[in-house]
Amino acid sequence: MTAAPYHGRERTQVRRLPEKEVTDRGALYSVLDASRVAHVATADADGQLYVLPVAYGRDGDHVIVHGSTGSRLFRALAAGAPTCLTVTVIDGLVLARSAFESSMHYRSAMVLGSCEVVPADDTLRCLEVLTEHLMPGRWSELRAPTPKELAATTLLRLPLVEWSVKVSDSWPDDPIEDLHEPVWAGVLPLESAFGVPRPAPDLQHPHDVPHYLARWTP
Repeated sequence: MTAAPYHGRERTQVRRLPEKEVTDRGALYSVLDASRVAHVATADADGQLYVLPVAYGRDGDHVIVHGSTGSRLFRALAAGAPTCLTVTVIDGLVLARSAFESSMHYRSAMVLGSCEVVPADDTLRCLEVLTEHLMPGRWSELRAPTPKELAATTLLRLPLVEWSVKVSDSWPDDPIEDLHEPVWAGVLPLESAFGVPRPAPDLQHPHDVPHYLARWTP
């Protein structure tokens, strides 16, 4: 599949600190692939805005999200309501000599558009993409979804057409007059990691920790 170009559209132009904007599509993929939770905005019939935290996965030039068929907000998204999806990865704290200049190292992506319902004949493949993004190596071991579970799930995809990426990775930008202050300044990296797996109390078939869990954990 040929990647769609970056259009630099008016709605996604970075205006605040534009020097942090990254227009390379690979940077967009990198941010989306680095996280597991996105925030999706939509409005109900009365115009009340909501922002939903959702699990997601990237499928080429689409982001896949899923939710309950009983969710009124997911029904609105399935009907084509305009939306904004954001993903943010925090890489560290920027500790300046003042609270005003202190900040964060972050990578963030914003995608605008409308979702479409995944066709029935592509549902299982997209569920596999989503599952493998959240739990790499797990799909082949899980039992298959039941018809009842599939009927209760809304699976949507949002095309990566209108988007922006912003990256902040600089040192503290203290003014010259603050450099003499007896305050430590620098960057505190922030990393997330998996812990030690804990087997469920009702696990009926004890066995060694699966190989893919061994890859995730220390």
